[in-house]
Amino acid sequence: MNMSAIEKLREKFENRFHTEQTFREKYCQAPTGIALNPPDVVVTVRNEQDIVDIVTLCSRTGLPVIPCGARTSIEGQINAPQGGVSIDCSEMNAITDINIEDMTATIQPGVTREQLNDALQNTGLFFSVDPGANASIGGMAATRASGTNSVRYGTMATNVQAARLIMADGSVAKVGSRAVKSAMGLDLLSLAIGSEGTLGIFSELTVNLHPVPEMIISGVCAFDSVRNAVKTVTSALKSGLPIARIELLNIPAVRACNAYSSLGLPKKPHLFVELHSNMLSMAGNVALFTEHVHKHGGDVQLSEDPAEREILWIARHDAWWAFHAFYEGCQGIPTDVCVPLSRLSACIAATEKDIAETGLNAPLIGHVGDGNFHLLLMLHEGEEETSRIQEFLNRLAERALSYGGTISGEHGVGQGKIKWMSAQHETALELMKAIKSALDPLNILNPAKMY
Repeated sequence: MNMSAIEKLREKFENRFHTEQTFREKYCQAPTGIALNPPDVVVTVRNEQDIVDIVTLCSRTGLPVIPCGARTSIEGQINAPQGGVSIDCSEMNAITDINIEDMTATIQPGVTREQLNDALQNTGLFFSVDPGANASIGGMAATRASGTNSVRYGTMATNVQAARLIMADGSVAKVGSRAVKSAMGLDLLSLAIGSEGTLGIFSELTVNLHPVPEMIISGVCAFDSVRNAVKTVTSALKSGLPIARIELLNIPAVRACNAYSSLGLPKKPHLFVELHSNMLSMAGNVALFTEHVHKHGGDVQLSEDPAEREILWIARHDAWWAFHAFYEGCQGIPTDVCVPLSRLSACIAATEKDIAETGLNAPLIGHVGDGNFHLLLMLHEGEEETSRIQEFLNRLAERALSYGGTISGEHGVGQGKIKWMSAQHETALELMKAIKSALDPLNILNPAKMY
């Protein structure tokens, strides 16, 4: 650790500079099986110049810098295996512009999705990306987050229009623009989104907003099999129905959510669904969706009651807690994969068979509209490092690739999924490493992650 650089940071940031052990331990996170490594220093920033000053100093001394926001990532993105300076962007939370005509908002990276949507009340617009946690939007951009609304409104990859990015030498790059399209040069914005702080640090983002739908219908659909549930999703999406959210819960997930949230659902695979439309077309949309459900042997209950909708989606977002309460004494190990929708049913069936044969408790929830499903492996302490669990995770990763998918649909890489990067990307991983080396030759930006 370069003590001269540390002292300069202490002098500049005073009470926003922290080296206390208990404080630093709040700024590290890693999946089970990877050591928790707190940074040497945490500095809370409030504006772009603060980030520039830190990165400039660290680039001269070789100190690693690790950006963080709400600290909700789960694959070790904010861990500090090489020490260094954690740049806490949580107080960079100003909304600097809401442009109703352009349907955009310009914000600092520490603004959370709930904070932005609160500010958008009475504008007729909303920010759509909902990963579940009240994450910071800078962190959501860095991890290319998605979530329940992505089937209709897209992921962070399609909802960031422009950004300001602090580069490894402290310079500021403006990427993207407020225009809805551009044919000028390389798409550096797309390169930055999902780079997990390894290529630059967001200091400002301009994000897309969407009109609040005139009418929202939500409800639940029960099926005799996951296969029929997924068939319903496929046929409903092909028909052009305005589905905003469509989530799959398998039987273990339904049991746990029933117990935790008092839902009273039949012990069958379920879809949680939400349709967004105008009032004139909603009746026809409901009739057509119901037809698709019945065609595949399902039962459907839909409602336009906002209170019922809130109960449903709170239960969905509380699934983590529901699973831990149901499997008492276990710690959940989360993972996700994403495959083409045409292969989703087969991939889930093979995965559920593998779970049963391996003797695991692993409830499944999926953003089935985009082929993404999550497992929470409920394990006792130390069990995650056994060959049984690691071999299961390897099989899951290989299965996703064999079906033409990806080993992570939205959790990202961090440290937790580095070991599968080569298997997924093959020689393209060398291209990623070359880009990283060119943009960050000293390897100070969130080192030991992704590549």
